[in-house]
Amino acid sequence: MDRKQTRLRIAAALVALPILGTALTGPAAPLAALSPLAPAPASAADECAVGVMARLPGPPVAFAEMGLPADGRRYTGAGITVAIVDSGVDASRPQLAKALVPGRSDSLISDGERSDGLGDSQGHGTALAGIIAARPSPTSGVVGIAPDARIISLRVFRDDSQQSIDKGLGPDAGRIAEAIRKATDRGARVITVALSDDVDTPALRDATNYATSRGALVVASAGNRDTTKQTEDSPRFPAAYPDALAVTAVGPTGLATSSSIHGPHIDVAAPGQNVLTTSNGGGDCRYAPDAPSSSFATAYAAGAAALVAQAYPKETPQQWAYRLEATADRPDPDARDDRIGWGTIRPAAALGLRPSSSTRGPVSPFADTSGAARASVSTRVTAHETRADDITFVAALVLGAGGLIAVFALAARTRRRPGTGRRDGGTAA
Repeated sequence: MDRKQTRLRIAAALVALPILGTALTGPAAPLAALSPLAPAPASAADECAVGVMARLPGPPVAFAEMGLPADGRRYTGAGITVAIVDSGVDASRPQLAKALVPGRSDSLISDGERSDGLGDSQGHGTALAGIIAARPSPTSGVVGIAPDARIISLRVFRDDSQQSIDKGLGPDAGRIAEAIRKATDRGARVITVALSDDVDTPALRDATNYATSRGALVVASAGNRDTTKQTEDSPRFPAAYPDALAVTAVGPTGLATSSSIHGPHIDVAAPGQNVLTTSNGGGDCRYAPDAPSSSFATAYAAGAAALVAQAYPKETPQQWAYRLEATADRPDPDARDDRIGWGTIRPAAALGLRPSSSTRGPVSPFADTSGAARASVSTRVTAHETRADDITFVAALVLGAGGLIAVFALAARTRRRPGTGRRDGGTAA
């Protein structure tokens, strides 16, 4: 029986069962990734408009999706400088003003905006800065994953419109490479590049190597399919360089999306949907309400890297990246895949990891893990891409859950055998 027939039979069975419990609050939307070069489209709600000082309740849902407490944490990124190589950061935002390191930001383009990199006509970089290091406020639900980290803004493009591209103000690999070097020289320990290119540029490769050799981790977007001319799965740069941490986006269920660029260059995944963060020229905004964006996922991973860097300041960028990879949540603790890499990051688990020869997952820079235990069960759970019809089907299952409880309980009593049971791969925070 194929998958479609199975779903139809289960759906038909649900019709005959009583529906117990509460109904869902609304229809689920299909998941799709957004371009790493452009900001996710703002919510249609008025609170995202420029000049509207909206205050939305928090904390960001991504914290729960990553198993990270919203407050009361020991590590908050204190003492760690994170560079944002992007469209700039709006320094007039109250929750970002105190996070910016005085005198170290810069603009590598001349378009009439501030020359110090602290203006942002597009809003992309401002959103990333809020995800990483927005200071908590009693009047706002926005708070960064590393709320005590310091920020450097390196402005490398105005926007990705054709007009800006024609004027030489669009994303450019040479400027990104220069910004990575500047960020390194100005003390950044984590460098956020929520941009991607399908061309391996020597200058960009050298800049990434330069950052790593001087103790900075480049955290970069693994790419998306919807706004690139090269839509086939292929390496994206700088994410695909060995020294960079390549990040893809997952939706609220933790599944990859068919719009993301997949491939062996992906290292980890992070949440990228329903992102509560700061907006340029306004207050709070909830970006990407219907589809995850790799830009936002990259920012969450960069913030997590800042937490790890604070906790383990004497470790190398490769060791910080390893902590995030080894503790990421994945179906098989011994294997990565080309959709989510080593899995969705779990910052608390990365902070608590005590690397040893028995740690399962990627090759370790701490110890020889070649003899680490392998999965002993024969059944593996495989994460599939989320599709709109699948979400509708899951909704039907939830609605019929009350009627199915007795059936499942009876099945469990009559079919349970010794040695079987539920297996959750990976390490959850």
